[in-house]
This record gives sequence, structure tokens and C-alpha cells, in this order.
Amino acid sequence: MPNITIHIPADKMPPDEALADLTEHCAELCTGILRAALGNVHILYVAVRHGRGHPVFAEIHYRLEPFRTPPVMERFMKGLDDAIKDTLGLTARIRCFGYAASSIHARN
Repeated sequence: MPNITIHIPADKMPPDEALADLTEHCAELCTGILRAALGNVHILYVAVRHGRGHPVFAEIHYRLEPFRTPPVMERFMKGLDDAIKDTLGLTARIRCFGYAASSIHARN
């Protein structure tokens, strides 16, 4: 963890080069601001049929840690918002969901 899933309308899906750039930005935010180990960072792009709302929806799931305070999460979301705007030219709705370690059951 953290897991970042970015939903992008299929007709606005950027080229692989732009997604690679965004992936690097996201990984840097996760390892820098959220202090996650790079091997625990997952970033996914999902092509969707857009119905209504912001053109991009970013969903972040992360483990709660004492150092991931509201101001830290605000810096992370601002950085993610800027990265999405810079690489995709689109505005995202961003939602972060924190989970206590005792509530996470995982494999691999």
C-alpha cells in the first residue's frame, strides 16, 4: 500500500508515454510524502465510460500511519492533483481511504 487507481474516460486515455510520466510522479509522491516503500506502491489506470462528474477519478487506498496526518494527506492530494493536470490536462476528483493495519488482510 498505497494503491492508486485512476479512472480515465476511454476516449481521453493519454498515450503510454504520458501515463509513464504520471506513474513516476505518483510513485515519487507515495515514496516521498507518504513514505511508502516503492515495492508496496501500486498504480493502475482504468479506462471507463464516463457518465457525469469530473473527467478523472483518482482513488487512493493506504495504510494509516501516525505520520500520515491530515496536512500530509493534503500535500499528497495537491501533488497528485498537480501531476494529473500537468500530464493529462484534466481535473480529477480525488478520494483517499485510510485503513488500520489490523483491518488489512492481504497476499502478495
